[in-house]
Amino acid sequence: MKNPNSSLDGFIPRRQGSELGEQHAGFSSPSQPQAFRPLQSEDDTVRDTVGVARENQAIGRADIDASLRDIDEPQTDAPTKKKSRREKRKDRRGRKPKSKVKRIIFWVSVTLIALIIGIGGYLVYKVITAGSNVLQGNILDLVQNQPLKEDENGRSNFLVFGTAEDDEGGMHGGANLTDSIMVISVDQDKKDAYMISLPRDLWVQYEEACTVGYQGKINAAYFCASNDGQDEAAGAAALQRKVGEILGLDVQYFIHMNFTAVVEAVDAVGGVDVTIESDDPRGILDRNFDWKCNYTCYYVNYENGEKVHLDGEHALALARARNAAGGYGLPGGNFDREKNQQKIIKALREKAVSAGTLTNLGAVTGLIDALGNNLRTNIHAKEIQTIMALAREIQTDDIVQLSLVEEGNMLVTTDNVSGQSIVRPVAGLMIYTDIQTYVFKNLTSSPVVREDPYITVLNGGRASGTAQTEADKLTDLGFNIDIIDNAPDGSYAQVEIYQLNAEKTASAAKLAEVYGVAVKTTTPPVSVVGESDFVIILGPTQ
Repeated sequence: MKNPNSSLDGFIPRRQGSELGEQHAGFSSPSQPQAFRPLQSEDDTVRDTVGVARENQAIGRADIDASLRDIDEPQTDAPTKKKSRREKRKDRRGRKPKSKVKRIIFWVSVTLIALIIGIGGYLVYKVITAGSNVLQGNILDLVQNQPLKEDENGRSNFLVFGTAEDDEGGMHGGANLTDSIMVISVDQDKKDAYMISLPRDLWVQYEEACTVGYQGKINAAYFCASNDGQDEAAGAAALQRKVGEILGLDVQYFIHMNFTAVVEAVDAVGGVDVTIESDDPRGILDRNFDWKCNYTCYYVNYENGEKVHLDGEHALALARARNAAGGYGLPGGNFDREKNQQKIIKALREKAVSAGTLTNLGAVTGLIDALGNNLRTNIHAKEIQTIMALAREIQTDDIVQLSLVEEGNMLVTTDNVSGQSIVRPVAGLMIYTDIQTYVFKNLTSSPVVREDPYITVLNGGRASGTAQTEADKLTDLGFNIDIIDNAPDGSYAQVEIYQLNAEKTASAAKLAEVYGVAVKTTTPPVSVVGESDFVIILGPTQ
């Protein structure tokens, strides 16, 4: 409890009603005479004693207030006005105070900085949470920028496959069958990309015995090696090896996603735009997904040539559509489905790297959530910045869709094995040579291979077998050998090269480099049959 007569710095407060100059009660001593301390005025007319009250001159409260005002006011002859708070602050701080506008700007800036830091922290949290689920390595490795692994042709190859363990429609029991298998091949230097899909029904040899046997459709390869999804890494690695064997590629990475990943990723970017392309003039109708609207609509129904905006659910439905339950516009079945899957992937990539998406907090966090919860990969955190840079730098026109069923170049066909409808290479069951050659010609960095030149090689006077030896060398350089034969009798230079196709300039330059002679554009002295773009005559050596 406080003392009612508390003091401040050792002083006892004056009792109520007392006056200055008056002795305080309890401090005077009648037994002791008061000390005589005279106080003399200037004119020596008044002599007082300090501590003795003047008669009729007691000091009141008004006198004290007036004295205090005199102390604060400057002693000048000219009258002055009272200082404002603004001026007093200036005197105290020694600088001019901020104006109201500047103070507002300051605090708004502080608020924005705090907001940005808060958003940044939230995004970091989202990335760390998602990255921990998705990426290999330490999440702090995201600050690094490590190049991607490459094959001997300088390409990085990604296997993208999907499973249906989250299929709400329950349309089939094989949740861990990979009904979507795609390879995306990227060149980090040239900034180009190729997409190629493998038919889910392609007949293959499994690495080990499975519940379905030693052979079966490729969509069961992951299922078998992963023990029905129990060992994802083992299943993904086995599928990588099998796909690499078929395409003749070193597949370094895998990306495993489910249906939800597609739906949520598309929704996170606000949907994707896809142009409908069908052999049927009416467009596409697939009744397999009408259950999504309780059979009150045609869920997949688009006009040919129409550019449609798809949300996540409709994008997934189009990616799975193949007229399995009636409809029209997808005569190729799974082959047409694979083409639409590639279109949707391209559209999603284009939307994801657009400025509108990258500056939209909701879109960014939605993408992170979609991928973090529904995607797995062996990509290392150190490589993410490289991948994101490539996603921005590779233009849509530089993403090429390759097809194994292109008109005029059919590399696979349908067949029947043990009562099952399957897909096999045109060359025969599990003979992938033509597929590998097709992929190599498209993905290689060699301009000769890209031109796909055909050559006739003729022996014009050398030892037997010389033409075959040279043909083998040219094959290794990427040339196709059309004809190997002997030249008609005649007089030939050591090497004569004739160009029949003026468009294949890179091939002509390569032949000139290899043989050290000029390539002639005149008519060769021999008749040529077949598809040859060049004729090489090997004359006698000197």
